[in-house]
Amino acid sequence: MDKTKKRDLIVSLGLIALIFVVVAVLEKVLPTTSMLFTVLKKGSIYALVAVSMNLLNGFTGLFSLGQAGFMLLGAYTYAILTIPVEARAAVYQYYDGGIVQFSVPVIVGILLAGVVAAFFAYLIGLPVLHLKSDYLAIATLGFAEIIRAIFQWDKLGGLTNGSNLLRKFPIFHSTLFPFAVSALCIGIIVMLINSTYGRAFKAIRDDEIAAEAMGINLAHHKRLAFTISSFFAGISGALLAMFQTTVQASQFKSAMTYEILLIVVIGGIGSITGSCISSFLFVASSEWWLRFLDNSETYIGSLHLGLLRPGFRKVVFSVIIMAIVLLYQRGIMGDKEFSLTRIRQRLSGLFKKKKVQ
Repeated sequence: MDKTKKRDLIVSLGLIALIFVVVAVLEKVLPTTSMLFTVLKKGSIYALVAVSMNLLNGFTGLFSLGQAGFMLLGAYTYAILTIPVEARAAVYQYYDGGIVQFSVPVIVGILLAGVVAAFFAYLIGLPVLHLKSDYLAIATLGFAEIIRAIFQWDKLGGLTNGSNLLRKFPIFHSTLFPFAVSALCIGIIVMLINSTYGRAFKAIRDDEIAAEAMGINLAHHKRLAFTISSFFAGISGALLAMFQTTVQASQFKSAMTYEILLIVVIGGIGSITGSCISSFLFVASSEWWLRFLDNSETYIGSLHLGLLRPGFRKVVFSVIIMAIVLLYQRGIMGDKEFSLTRIRQRLSGLFKKKKVQ
């Protein structure tokens, strides 16, 4: 590793540490009901699943829309395995206490959530990864919809609780927990992308024929990328279950996948930094900053804004997204990552332009 990359790595790690310190301080200062913590928790979860999707779409060139299905598998796996034994009779009240009569620790449940999602991804990847482009997207989207319907089937009620809620499983109360898990997982993905496997993924994205001519096993590396991406999507599903405190299959609709895809596009396809930044911006804009637009009784001074109606927030949010896409056609970060060296180059370029003028 050269000095420039080493310096950028140290700066990045320092910024991450600073973010953790700031969040810890905010938890001591602000009330726990503050909307800021909701945005930070959900934003960190969405950052992980967006990065996992970017691993496929941005770095391997596989257009998959099955992320919501793998999140569902992760959420249900975590919930089913971590509900305390004494609470199962109340949760599975229509199914004689359920089939599973044991519980595992939280960390084990989160890991198993990823493993189950990865296992299903491997099985599904065997036939569907022979497809390309839109056909792969349709196949994975179909899987997500099928798995959602199956998990609401009453015949599996002893395991999934049918269309009823799963609840009473362990949840997190500190914002630092989802931050730490997401940061660790994203760090692993970054190391993977910078490894020989990551270079193989990028080669497949750029030109499959050339990659195969170089000796890269296309089928193996595509399955690997698909399985790893689904593993981290499963973990994000477990975190989302802990955030929402309940799990129900109807929550994991195709709209969730479209939101994640939107985050990836806004941040920049092929940029980890872009996916993280856009996740927090997306959650903050859609659930916090524009919330006042749904209130028809909003005033600016003595002026009554009679145009505002419930749902108007989504209209304004859509306009903002269109503006971002028009101004940043390759996303906020494009395919670039945060780099101290790149910031210095841009600043020096701006100063040079001013001197020339």
